[in-house]
Amino acid sequence: MTRAAVMGSGSWGTAFGMVMADAGTEVVLWGIDEEAAAAINRDHENPRYHPGIELPALLSATTDAAAALRDADIVVLAIPSQVLRENLAHWVSMIPPHALLVSLMKGIELGTTKRMSEVIEEVAGVSRDRIVVVSGPNLAREVAQRQPAATLIACADEGNAEIVQRACLSAYFRPYTSTDVVGAELGGSVKNVIALANGMAAGLGFGENAQATLITRGLAEMVRLGIALGADPATAAGLAGVGDLVATCTSRLSRNRTFGENLGKGMTVDEVIAISKQTCEGVKSCQAIYDLALHHGVEMPITEQVVQVVHHGRSPSDVLGALMSRPWKSERE
Repeated sequence: MTRAAVMGSGSWGTAFGMVMADAGTEVVLWGIDEEAAAAINRDHENPRYHPGIELPALLSATTDAAAALRDADIVVLAIPSQVLRENLAHWVSMIPPHALLVSLMKGIELGTTKRMSEVIEEVAGVSRDRIVVVSGPNLAREVAQRQPAATLIACADEGNAEIVQRACLSAYFRPYTSTDVVGAELGGSVKNVIALANGMAAGLGFGENAQATLITRGLAEMVRLGIALGADPATAAGLAGVGDLVATCTSRLSRNRTFGENLGKGMTVDEVIAISKQTCEGVKSCQAIYDLALHHGVEMPITEQVVQVVHHGRSPSDVLGALMSRPWKSERE
């Protein structure tokens, strides 16, 4: 039986661990909350993130990283992107030499502008063909409720992508494989920033036309950055691109859309952070994504304006107005 360690017992880490256990994989979920670990082992429930949802018998929890990683065939990294480097450096000596490292994280590292797979490669010292990226329209609550969903499993080695595919294939969760790691990661990261902008538009009271415009032009930003970094443009038209973008921009379950909506209603960034129970990756990564775009000479006006709101105090109404006053051009330009 395949054994997986899921490092991170938050909303998505728990849901993905549940998916793997339902697929017949033995899963050990690691987290820092001893009460939560005890509840998972005793009651088969994560009361903080997924109350009322029964977790499979093949899933257990621990606060001991070494115990979680011992004999793992697959190590799933499900922590906030900006703390990956620090935590992985602590865990690397405990990771079995044969294990595949799977990233559920959707962000770009501040300061280095590295994608999560690049951070994993650097810190863990593993080859790219052992690093797998999961990205798609996977709102954690719906997945935990075992509602139908699909995702993209990307790895430079297609055979390793298929190993992870088999480890999480279930009646309600359908994974597809790809070798386009860059496209998968950029789709998962950029969509969070566009969802912030879309939430701002909703919070300001703008309707479906405005939101559809932001989603579509946000997709154009995703494609431009992807091409500059060597991604396959077709990935942006798939699950990790437009699929994840639509789900994150439109769902009430989306942390990034909700965060942006609160900003559009007049709350400050600090006020929204104070009431948010989970990490909002778009807020954490928008500056790094914009820095990456600047480095490669890629125009990303929506991302630029989100940075203005999050880091420079501009109002959502001002920045959305700035987007509407941009020079006219061809859509294909």
